[in-house]
Amino acid sequence: MSAQPEPEQPASRREELLSIAAGLFADQGFRSTTVRDIADAAGILSGSLYHHFDSKESMVDEILRTFQDELFGQYDAILRSDDDARAKLEQAVEVSFAAIDQHPHEVAIFQHEAAYLGGFERFAYLAERNAQSRSVWITLLEEGVESGALRADLDIELTYRFIRDTVWVAVGWYRPGGKLTHDVIARQYLTILLDGIAKER
Repeated sequence: MSAQPEPEQPASRREELLSIAAGLFADQGFRSTTVRDIADAAGILSGSLYHHFDSKESMVDEILRTFQDELFGQYDAILRSDDDARAKLEQAVEVSFAAIDQHPHEVAIFQHEAAYLGGFERFAYLAERNAQSRSVWITLLEEGVESGALRADLDIELTYRFIRDTVWVAVGWYRPGGKLTHDVIARQYLTILLDGIAKER
């Protein structure tokens, strides 16, 4: 008698469905994606999806929470480290570009849908994460100024906004597996950010 295939593990199927949903939310938008769209892409009936999730809101909630828990765990480790201020700033930039490489759908969803989702009580934590992100970068920049690694006349708020807007917008053009890897892009970005682009006279 031939061996019977092992039953599919619920956790792996759940993760597969979340991955499919994340791709659709990122490409089509959360509001434009229906439960049926997700089920069709997964090759199942809509009713079968409800065996795993009670709504698409539950799906995007889990997608965003899991991603952000990982990302901010890395930021927290950088802040707690004994590395010098410049090294910490470099690491935070590298972690951010790695997130874009490894979790492009999650980053895109947060970038495009946070304002809409944040209007619902269930997603109030998104505003808290925004505030936490600001705190991370402001802390790193202040440490840089205080240590002498960054210029004393630096406008910290402006620099934070510049970093925020120029790093995360990369999710719109960066393609994982392309000619430029995320770590190469991070190093080039850091060269521009910390050393400038003008030739020394």
